[in-house]
Amino acid sequence: MGLDVLKAALPEYAKDLKLNLGSVVGNSKLQEQTLWGTVLVSAIATRSPKVLAELEPEAKSRLSEEAYNAAKAAAAVMAMNNVYYRSMHLIGDPEYGNLRAGLRMNIMANPGAPKADFELWSLAVSAINGCGRCLESHEQVLRKENMPRETIQEAIKIAAVIHAVGVTLESEQG
Repeated sequence: MGLDVLKAALPEYAKDLKLNLGSVVGNSKLQEQTLWGTVLVSAIATRSPKVLAELEPEAKSRLSEEAYNAAKAAAAVMAMNNVYYRSMHLIGDPEYGNLRAGLRMNIMANPGAPKADFELWSLAVSAINGCGRCLESHEQVLRKENMPRETIQEAIKIAAVIHAVGVTLESEQG
């Protein structure tokens, strides 16, 4: 199983990551599709080939084809959006907010998975990529959909742990 391989690959100094990885995935209260979509988008967003190689096959086996494609689409579109919207925010000139982005995001209208899942997956990618604008936007949509803060927090914890595993494993290969 991919989780066990990743835990075994972590160095002793990262024991907390081993424990957290098992906990955030193994003890998650998220429904299976929501959980494994979050795991997949987080693995993609880490940019770690090892993390993705270990987690993608299990995610794919646990997701419908539609949900698997929707999760990958969330990771793809948020990779673009996070750079764009974070940059527009960091420039500090509010006039950029009046300019049309002109970037295609059609997948967001009909992602092939429930809107709440797609939004949560987008939020997880945004957490890894550090886009405050996107985090705020997706969190607001999720809260309007009555998603509990604890669920939103859980997705962010999954993203944080998977990202940390990726960073640690990639630094060890140096």
